[in-house]
Amino acid sequence: MLKTAFWAQNQCSYQRAEDAIASIMHIKVNDDTIRLVTNHIGGIVFKNDCQNADEAMSALDSGIIGFPKDQRGVLYIQADGAALNTRHKDDAGSTWRENKLGEVFSTKEIHFWHDHHGNRRHRITKKEYVSYIGPACEFKKHLFACALRGGYGRFKETVFISDGATWIRHMVEELFPDAQHILDYFHLCENVNTYAKALFNFDESKFKPWAKDICDALKKSQASYVLKELEPYKNKKLNNCAVNLYGYISNNLRNIDYASYEQKGYFIGSGAIESGNKIILQDRLKRAGMRWNTSTAQAILSLRAKSESGLWFTDVEQPFLEYCLARSRNM
Repeated sequence: MLKTAFWAQNQCSYQRAEDAIASIMHIKVNDDTIRLVTNHIGGIVFKNDCQNADEAMSALDSGIIGFPKDQRGVLYIQADGAALNTRHKDDAGSTWRENKLGEVFSTKEIHFWHDHHGNRRHRITKKEYVSYIGPACEFKKHLFACALRGGYGRFKETVFISDGATWIRHMVEELFPDAQHILDYFHLCENVNTYAKALFNFDESKFKPWAKDICDALKKSQASYVLKELEPYKNKKLNNCAVNLYGYISNNLRNIDYASYEQKGYFIGSGAIESGNKIILQDRLKRAGMRWNTSTAQAILSLRAKSESGLWFTDVEQPFLEYCLARSRNM
């Protein structure tokens, strides 16, 4: 059953999992059975994750968690949301739900080297993911538990990188008040370019140099200059543009001191969580024509998060075997 669940989350469809099991293990298991087995095991894993998340929040609320900052280096925490198509409509008639993904890793788990051009490169050798389809008030418990496992409170520095979404900003303020929250520089540049296109009516000769000037200034931590440039437009509504750039930058002034961040050696981009969204969600659950029951999607996402985090044995196999032993003793 564990191998069945592993292949189900590791393939692009249940049918592909059926083919893989038949080819590798020489066992015939139809795709409906694979789905049921995967839902069952994934459900057990998700239930355990929810219990651990509740315990972490209870420990925080009770004040029994100590935070001796005894390790050098930086703990990185990232979070992002991505849409998932389901079989059920919400009150507004939409079938799309947001899956919230979190990721935790530290500088101890980053390998740095220089390529033949002398450019510094890096690779994250270990990270832990948490995935949750639902509101931020529940997701934050899972991310906090993940951060504790990753060493939150023991590192001298904590950095939280995000796209600046309001729900993430509130979560950082509540659970990680000592963290330096960094607005993803590349996401900021996307918003600058989107705003510039609307401002200059898609005239490349005008919007491209203007956007580059704004982005370069922000990377040099010249936010005051940028806000002065935007002052004449701060109350101007642009057609087909949802970005209020003046307000967006003003709301994130504490999170865009990029010159200082780079001097300290911090990452300023959320590429790791963007990659995580592709690996955990999109590669398996956002293929052409796919629609999911929420509980089925959560089961798959929980298993994929454990597999990609290198926690299959400790967080999937062991809990499932304990579940089976408990069931056998009660029979």
